[in-house]
Amino acid sequence: MSQRQVINASVSPKGSLETLSQREVQQLSEAGSGSTYTLFRQCALAILNTGAHVDNAKTILEAYKDFEIRIHQQDRGVRLELLNAPADAFVDGEMIASTREMLFSALRDIVYTENELDAQRIDLSTSQGISDYVFHLLRNARTLRPGVEPKIVVCWGGHSINTEEYKYTKKVGHELGLRSLDICTGCGPGVMKGPMKGATIAHAKQRIHGGRYLGLTEPGIIAAEAPNPIVNELVILPDIEKRLEAFVRVGHGIIIFPGGAGTAEEFLYLLGILMHPDNAGLPFPVVLTGPKHAAPYLEQLDAFVGATLGDAAKQHYTIIIDDPAEVARHMTAGLKEVKQFRRERNDAFHFNWLLKIDEGFQRPFDPTHENMASLQLSRKLPPHELAANLRRAFSGIVAGNVKDKGIRLIEEHGPYQIRGDAAVMQPLDQLLKAFVAQHRMKLPGGAAYVPCYQVVA
Repeated sequence: MSQRQVINASVSPKGSLETLSQREVQQLSEAGSGSTYTLFRQCALAILNTGAHVDNAKTILEAYKDFEIRIHQQDRGVRLELLNAPADAFVDGEMIASTREMLFSALRDIVYTENELDAQRIDLSTSQGISDYVFHLLRNARTLRPGVEPKIVVCWGGHSINTEEYKYTKKVGHELGLRSLDICTGCGPGVMKGPMKGATIAHAKQRIHGGRYLGLTEPGIIAAEAPNPIVNELVILPDIEKRLEAFVRVGHGIIIFPGGAGTAEEFLYLLGILMHPDNAGLPFPVVLTGPKHAAPYLEQLDAFVGATLGDAAKQHYTIIIDDPAEVARHMTAGLKEVKQFRRERNDAFHFNWLLKIDEGFQRPFDPTHENMASLQLSRKLPPHELAANLRRAFSGIVAGNVKDKGIRLIEEHGPYQIRGDAAVMQPLDQLLKAFVAQHRMKLPGGAAYVPCYQVVA
């Protein structure tokens, strides 16, 4: 990534950070040093790079080594001073409104997360405590809106997709928007942008004001996948596990488009949860979809699930190929079931408390070479436990592909080794090779993909 034009600027918040107590302002200004500052700088730089076709956090950080962001206290809030910031985030010297919004959302989430951990009001030693923490993070970001009937559709899929697949995601988003549904994605490019773009047009046609385009991310991902400018609610969760829990707690149904390792990680996380015995009978519509040429990809993913988790796992989703309207109709019908189910049990519409999530899906996984090699990948495990370990394997691959820490670990120690029974390793190897062949591991146009892993039976 070549050095781009830079600019110095000063920006003030508009929204939730306009009025703060003096103590809150002091806490924010104190974040201008140490690990919290480093984290905020990295996320801020990614947000300012919105629109850049780069999916490598290390590359972005190195291109703007002299970027600085300083937090200043004012009588009624905070002001950010930006030095050597990407000029593309500005128009005639003024920061683009969506960029400014997301910049202060990042400050809000990162500082609140740190303050909550320091205050020790949360209990991360139990599954319920972790779910409560996710709830508080979302509530602080004003994401939870009580009383609103289920209509948030989560869209998962790759940031590295071809033009035909991208256009298809826009068509699906358009059909969802025509049915007054809101969109939640991982907030980046590709599948994370297309459905939002389609829904935006549909909401305008239906004269829907206040359409929601919710983007959920985490620091390691946002640095490699800058938020797309359509996102009007950005939430940065502390790690990938809390981000994934936020998706399934806030979303009322999920659509999965073609993608790579990150999409497989999300899909396996979801299946592992839905296959838990405590979640039997809990309605949660899931659709796998794509254009006609993506049918082999969807069939291969379906076959991988059958070969590793068994046919029971395949009962938790529906495959619809090349029919955006049918996808939207199927999802709308599923959301009616969700609404009825939650009403009968007095469960909240805005946060799925009834969904059982094992601690194994909530504990952060550190993808070191030792941890990756130690994963138990065997058909002898209960299916939902195998799904959890497969999810961790894909999480490591994502880290080695796009996250700054993961990339540096691979550069230092070589590829991860993923070990397991042949019955699991063979379909896993086939799926990963297909991802590489279909250019689903990184954005097109750059150097050829070099795997960050080795599959060992």
